Amino acid sequence: MAWSPSILDSRLTTDGYLGYSDTKSYTAPIVDRNNIEIMGWAPITVVSLAPDSHASAARVASLVGGIEPAITAETIRTGLDANPGTDYAVISLRREDIEPIRGMLEAVPGIRLVEQGRLITSDRRIDSPAFAGLPDYWNDRLTTGAGWALQVVNPSGTFELGGREPDELRSIETTVDVALQAAAQNAVDAQNAPATIVALEPSTGGILAVAQNPAADAQGPISLTGLYPPGSTFKTVTTAAALDAGLATVDTPVACPSRATIEGRSIPNDNEFDLGTVPLHTAFARSCNTTQGALAVQLSPEAMRDTAARLGFGVDFRAPALTTVTGQVPVTTGGAARVEAAIGQGTVTASPFGIAVMEASLANDGHMIMPNLIPDERTTADQTPAPLPAETVAALRTMMREAVTNGSASSLNDIENLGGKTGTAEIGSGPAHGWFAGIVHDIAFCAFVEGADSSGPAVAMSGQFLRGAGEALTR
Repeated sequence: MAWSPSILDSRLTTDGYLGYSDTKSYTAPIVDRNNIEIMGWAPITVVSLAPDSHASAARVASLVGGIEPAITAETIRTGLDANPGTDYAVISLRREDIEPIRGMLEAVPGIRLVEQGRLITSDRRIDSPAFAGLPDYWNDRLTTGAGWALQVVNPSGTFELGGREPDELRSIETTVDVALQAAAQNAVDAQNAPATIVALEPSTGGILAVAQNPAADAQGPISLTGLYPPGSTFKTVTTAAALDAGLATVDTPVACPSRATIEGRSIPNDNEFDLGTVPLHTAFARSCNTTQGALAVQLSPEAMRDTAARLGFGVDFRAPALTTVTGQVPVTTGGAARVEAAIGQGTVTASPFGIAVMEASLANDGHMIMPNLIPDERTTADQTPAPLPAETVAALRTMMREAVTNGSASSLNDIENLGGKTGTAEIGSGPAHGWFAGIVHDIAFCAFVEGADSSGPAVAMSGQFLRGAGEALTR
């Protein structure tokens, strides 16, 4: 019997073929906790330049630079040089962005406009490093529920042989709060230096907002994975360890001299302020470095590391659609290393996310949270530390509230129920980093400004974030 395509199907001609394809439901959006769409499938236009189109770089930059200021004639020429012989994709534009300039782009020599569909943020003003893993997660969900189609494809036409419709995919819910994300973005965008805000929900571990300004974006997702000395925000850990070890209570009188030499390490207070002898809660609220150093040398080598882990700081979390690093707290055998660690310097490092996790775990009655972005999914951790004692949690919360009402963050004392801790982290010869971490209602957050030279900009940025959050702060 001679072979003929019609053996497979009577409609299949010599020039035809059988085609198989997966079919997916692209209509399911990704939404925030209030069912507001944050990402969805939409048409986009890829604007590319053919190889050796350097002469067109300035014209293309002038047309798209208003949409994406980072694109310049120089960056386009660099992109063309990086991959000689291939098209260089300059930018992908939404429909509302491409239409006003489509005709002008089409007139540029070497330009190529390719229409595609892509999962994009519903509003370009609402974007976040926390969204980076959502497209892959979304696509995995689509693939799991995909249908299939088998077709006869001839030059003269296509005929369906069979198939199955894809599962109807409901919207994918995240823990993000769009209103809080917008407030955080507005706050970081007001800073010139790299700045980030991370906000979590202590009761669930949900990611509420992760915002970075363009200067931070240029360095990557520093809000989630960047590591820096945390400065005095780490005093929450040092104080918790001292309270837990019975070295002091909130009312224990402690010395707060302007400068102290402890275990061979000379440490000053900020601007060398001197409080004399004061209760521990006052020393914490005013951020006395000398007090913390004196407490730290009485702790065991593992105390700060283990206490930090009880608050999720130094723990490695694995959460679907989310890549994070919390930080590292070393075991300090004594001497200058432990004194430096006590005030968040030396080899202690933290990400803004890690400090936010620490605050959220404290707000969660001292139980380590399990941070998550997709509430239907499970987060795992490489440690399962015991919670902090209730009395230690209560003492820390009281001291953090005093830091706002009558301490180093008193400019925020109009924000009801806010407690927090400032931080200034020295980094050698450069300007210090500024931090502020806090808890208000069911929100724990960390604000970070790189090279701010004090905690002041981070405190001010936190105020703008919280005051701009409106009803989202308490709902």
